[in-house]
Amino acid sequence: MLQTSVSVHFDAIEKTIEDIMELKKINPDINPQLGISLQACLLQIVGYRNLIADVEKLRREPYDSDNPQHEEMLLKLWKFLKPDTPLESRISKQWCEIGFQGDDPKTDFRGMGLLGLYNLQYFAERDATAAQQVLSDSLHPKCSKFSKAEWEKKRMDKAIGYSFAIVGINITDLAYNLLVSGALKTHFYNIAPEAPTLSHFQQTFCYLMHEFHKFWIEEDPMDIMEFNRVREKFRKRIIKQLQNPDMALCPHFAASEGLINM
Repeated sequence: MLQTSVSVHFDAIEKTIEDIMELKKINPDINPQLGISLQACLLQIVGYRNLIADVEKLRREPYDSDNPQHEEMLLKLWKFLKPDTPLESRISKQWCEIGFQGDDPKTDFRGMGLLGLYNLQYFAERDATAAQQVLSDSLHPKCSKFSKAEWEKKRMDKAIGYSFAIVGINITDLAYNLLVSGALKTHFYNIAPEAPTLSHFQQTFCYLMHEFHKFWIEEDPMDIMEFNRVREKFRKRIIKQLQNPDMALCPHFAASEGLINM
């Protein structure tokens, strides 16, 4: 019964807890808190499994340029990131300005499907100021670290940036793998009093984007070819943090104000 309880439907959780307590001969009148605690724990466990299913569904759904909803989300992403710059046409070199590889972003979503677009739009919409700042800094990240005088003193002749959208899709892949592997259980069980939702996952993505950006600047790579090295080092740091049972990844910006601030 315990083994199958983690796969029950949300609506069956309360009945499942009653069955477990009856099987274990636990009197709810003598120990009322146990049933409440068990129910809360099972709600989180079942919720985590359902969240994986929801995320996987988005990841497996390819971007379809004939789908009006997909196209609307993509155009909104541009609007949120570049509010003062109109997009001249749907197929345009302008997409490179926000970090896509070519003139049609749909080809860049192949690896993560709609999940990549969902995450990017969430970040750009829910925390527009931070997203626009990260986009700006990604073009010249070292400029945000040094003052003009320090820049001239160090005689830096170039700034090593990265492609915002492509990195966002890559960080989506990181968040997805942390979720599926179970590494994010620590985080979600500590921040979600009930079942973790897709919004919790997207807030976690925002946090990872924010932290990766700072990490990239700290690492000071020689060129973009060091991306995989920096990303792997960042991944190991996040996993190490999540090994602490009391750990909750703690975003400090508006997109994740619903998370517990430890």
